[in-house]
Amino acid sequence: MIVVGKQVINLNDEERDDVIRQVYHYAVAFITLVMVIGGGVFAFMAVADYVSPGTYTETYEEFKNMREYNPKFENNEEKEEISEEELKRQYDVMVEQRIENEKQRALNSFVKSLGWIIIPLPIFIFFQRRISREKGTK
Repeated sequence: MIVVGKQVINLNDEERDDVIRQVYHYAVAFITLVMVIGGGVFAFMAVADYVSPGTYTETYEEFKNMREYNPKFENNEEKEEISEEELKRQYDVMVEQRIENEKQRALNSFVKSLGWIIIPLPIFIFFQRRISREKGTK
C-alpha cells in the first residue's frame, strides 16, 4: 500500500485525477453491488416468511384458560359463559388473523427489500459500464 501511495505522489495532476476517479468508480460500484446483494437476501427472507409464517400462537388450552380465568371478573361480577364450540371458533379466528398479519408484514418487508435492489441497480450498472469503457480506452 505504501508503494502505491508513493507511485500516486509521483504522478502528474492529470494522472492523479484519473487514479482518484477510478477509485471513486470502483468504490461506488462496490457499495451499490453490496446494496443489491443485501436487498436480494432480504427479499428472499421476506418471501420465506410469507410462504411459511413463523408466528407464535398459544395453544388452545392456554387460550381457553385465559378466557375462563379472566382477572377482570374476579369481583363476583357475572361473566358471560361461552360454549366450547364458540371458544374454539374464536381461537381459530385468532390463529388465522395472526397468520394473516404475519403474511402482511412479510409482504411489506418484501416490497421494502425490492427498494434495496431497484434503486442501486441502475447506479451499479452505470458505473460498471463506465469502468469497462475506461479500461477499453487505456
